Amino acid sequence: MAPLKRQPTHGIPTCDLQLRSYSTRNLEVFTDFALRAAYYLNLPAAGAVPLPKITERWTVPRSVFVHKKSQENFERITLRRLIQIKDGHPETVSIWLAFLKKHQYYGVGMKANVWEHSGLDVVEDMEKEAERIEARLGETMALVGAREHEAGQPGRLRELLATQPFKAQWGAEAPMGANQDVPHAGERMERRVVREEG
Repeated sequence: MAPLKRQPTHGIPTCDLQLRSYSTRNLEVFTDFALRAAYYLNLPAAGAVPLPKITERWTVPRSVFVHKKSQENFERITLRRLIQIKDGHPETVSIWLAFLKKHQYYGVGMKANVWEHSGLDVVEDMEKEAERIEARLGETMALVGAREHEAGQPGRLRELLATQPFKAQWGAEAPMGANQDVPHAGERMERRVVREEG
């Protein structure tokens, strides 16, 4: 029994889902599942349209050197189907894709192209969204990337970077970027400095 489908009202595409597999059976089962899920989420789905096969071939020698004439051929055929969602709400489409990803059938890959339509005042909408997020997060955003005991000390990091042990660790004192693991690498630098001063 074929899956039920809803009819689109405006015909505006919102999502193209491409399913790929090496097995016809797995591809057909998951295509049927995706169409039924779209129906029960009130998404008008068109398809499944069979896309051209992708055929890949390799020729490999069976043995080495002298036995070059004895070769073996391998072939891999990728089958594809396209399901197009029209007039779907972006949230419903994302729920549908998440549901398909959660219950993905083995041996079937998915690739989705999603289109979202909005008004001409996109910049204003983005600014309002940024203000809403900033108000919601508040001071928490300032603490991102900082350790708890250093959160109230913004100048502490600069002081740590300027300390002698830190400079020695990343090789600031080593001659010509020498490795610090070399014995007496730091002492050689100190001797040279002493001689130049004296």
